Amino acid sequence: MSQNPPNLRPDLARSFVPDTLRREGQPTIGMVSLGCPKALVDSERILTRLRAEGYAISPDYKGADAVIVNTCGFLDSAKAESLDAIGEALRENGKVLVTGCLGADPEYITGAHPKVMAVTGPHQYEAVLDAVHKAVPPAPDPFIDLLPATGVSLTPRHYSYLKISEGCNHACKFCIIPDMRGKLVSRPAHAVMREAEKLVEAGVKELLVISQDTSAYGLDLKHATTSGRDGREHRAHITDLARDLGSLGAWVRLHYVYPYPHVRNLIPLMAEGLVLPYLDIPFQHAHPDVLKRMARPAASAKTLDEISAWRRDCPEITLRSTFIVGYPGETEAEFQTLLDWLDEAQLDRVGCFQYENVAGARSNALPDHVPDEVKQDRWDRFMAKAQAISEAKLAAKVGQTIQVIVDEVDEDGATCRTKSDAPEIDGNLFIDEGFEGLSAGDLVTVEVEEAGEYDLWGRLKH
Repeated sequence: MSQNPPNLRPDLARSFVPDTLRREGQPTIGMVSLGCPKALVDSERILTRLRAEGYAISPDYKGADAVIVNTCGFLDSAKAESLDAIGEALRENGKVLVTGCLGADPEYITGAHPKVMAVTGPHQYEAVLDAVHKAVPPAPDPFIDLLPATGVSLTPRHYSYLKISEGCNHACKFCIIPDMRGKLVSRPAHAVMREAEKLVEAGVKELLVISQDTSAYGLDLKHATTSGRDGREHRAHITDLARDLGSLGAWVRLHYVYPYPHVRNLIPLMAEGLVLPYLDIPFQHAHPDVLKRMARPAASAKTLDEISAWRRDCPEITLRSTFIVGYPGETEAEFQTLLDWLDEAQLDRVGCFQYENVAGARSNALPDHVPDEVKQDRWDRFMAKAQAISEAKLAAKVGQTIQVIVDEVDEDGATCRTKSDAPEIDGNLFIDEGFEGLSAGDLVTVEVEEAGEYDLWGRLKH
């Protein structure tokens, strides 16, 4: 449920689009990628296939023969942003192909923008390629067109998202992702490992493991074991996969982990340093009645016990989560339970969203919808508490010596992240002195000198 960050849009973040020299007569495609990291991976796969067929990638509208808009359709606000992006691409370029989650409802798109050339749904790679071929016929030159071994990446070279499955088996009432992306479909473990190995060989320092439900990885495959090209066997289970990925020498960060009991088996791997001590878990709420109305497991007290056990076994663990306030029927007492739970849980990284209806979601029909002004008030109170917790936790890091990864260096300083910070959604550590010799992707040791509400400042330790 992340917002659509502007710097994940290649049309706005040119440094994230590969520089390709266009040869004479070479067809060129632009890409606008909206939504979550899972959609970003889809965009990368589409562009990789197009590059393999001889297309160049344009960093702007005017240099493209056509533009693909990869849409988000999770919330009505995301749908509106997707329609705006399609309209902008039509104005700036004219030839527009639409894909992604919003493409699951083509009439919604063509009703607003009848001039789009084609609409395809999420992860329909072949259909997207067919539409591109029709709009802009390929003209490959096998002696000139070269594709990087890792394919086309829309993230900086030192980190990469690694998608391990599609779809979801949950039936949360506020969510339409299973309707758009289907039931859980896991990738074979050896295929995930092969992709990860190629990324690390190409210089990737951090692998961000994503799916809709990372804990459920391999359930549909009955946790089958498959062999890679090197003969090594890999089991399709998140614990085994995390251990295998941890052997590659890169940072491994786990996102979208549901708090199933077997998640506790990941904690020793974090304590050993095989994977980062970081769990991204979408709790959504703490009151059992709200969780029941959401059709989510209602065991918040047990969750607190699990959190305590995780911290006992791995004191360095960072816990990130997202929550919904103003869900239909949420009373002031239920909201207060959430605030009290947050006080006790002391989560490190927290995001919060005000509930909004989404076309097709079962929660729309629930009684007692919360007024907008009450949602806003509860969001303000929730975020004030979360911010105070974050500020106190970061203040406790002052004086510590920690390892960070450098994301960007400019004339003002180096922007880095600690093991507790995922790109785009968490905080940063800034180095504003003695940073001149640093480059993106460097892993360096710093002493934390100052803390804010969400960010840290430090100096290099030599």
